[in-house]
Amino acid sequence: MKFSIMYLVRKSKRYFKTVTALMISSFIVAACGSGYPELPPAPFVPPEEGPGENYLIGPRDDLEIFVWRNPELSLGITVRPDGRFSMPLVEDLPATGKTPSQLARDIEAKLADYLQQPIVTVIVRGFVGPFSQQVRVVGEATNPQSIAYRANMTLLDVMIDVGGLTEFAAGDRATLVRFENGQQKEYSVRIESLIKDGDIRSNVKILPGDVLIIPESIF
Repeated sequence: MKFSIMYLVRKSKRYFKTVTALMISSFIVAACGSGYPELPPAPFVPPEEGPGENYLIGPRDDLEIFVWRNPELSLGITVRPDGRFSMPLVEDLPATGKTPSQLARDIEAKLADYLQQPIVTVIVRGFVGPFSQQVRVVGEATNPQSIAYRANMTLLDVMIDVGGLTEFAAGDRATLVRFENGQQKEYSVRIESLIKDGDIRSNVKILPGDVLIIPESIF
C-alpha cells in the first residue's frame, strides 16, 4: 500500500511538471506570435481607387450571354462545377480562367459555323471566381467562408465580410498564406489589434488567392 501511494505521488508530480511545461511553452508561443514576417500597413481608403486585375470566370458563376440579333441564343447560364457550360449550338465549352471578353470570343468562334459574323457579349451576374481570385478565411472567424476578391481589398474589409472574430480567437496570432512567384509564403497578421484596439498599422493589403488562418486561443 505504501509503495502504491508513493508511486501515485511521483506520477502526479511528473504529470504536474508536464502540464506546467506545456502551459509555459504555449504561453511563449502565444506571446511571440506565429514567427512569420509581417506585411506593410495599407490605407483604409486608397488615394486612387483604380480597377483591379481582370476578373476571371470561375465554377458556379452566373453568366448572361447575349448574341446580337439572335434572341433565341441569348440566355442565362451557370458555369458547372467542372468549369464548363453548354448553350444552344455550343456544348461543353470551358469557361473558367477566362475573362468575359475572352469567353465571348470563344463563343463567337463556335457560333461562326452556323451564323454569319456572330457578335457575343458575356456579362457576369453572380461572382464566385476561381480559387486563384477568392479570399478564403478559416478558423475562428464568426462566419468562415470564401470571399470573391474585390479591387483594393484590405484585411479590415475581409473581417467585415466574415463578421469579425469569435470569442475564442487568437486574432494576433493569425497567419496569411500567399502564393508569390510560384512559392507559398506565410505572414503574421494582427487582427485583434486591428478590430479591437484600432491599430491602423495592422490593416494590410489583401491579394487574390490569399488564405487567412485564425487559430483558437489557448487560454
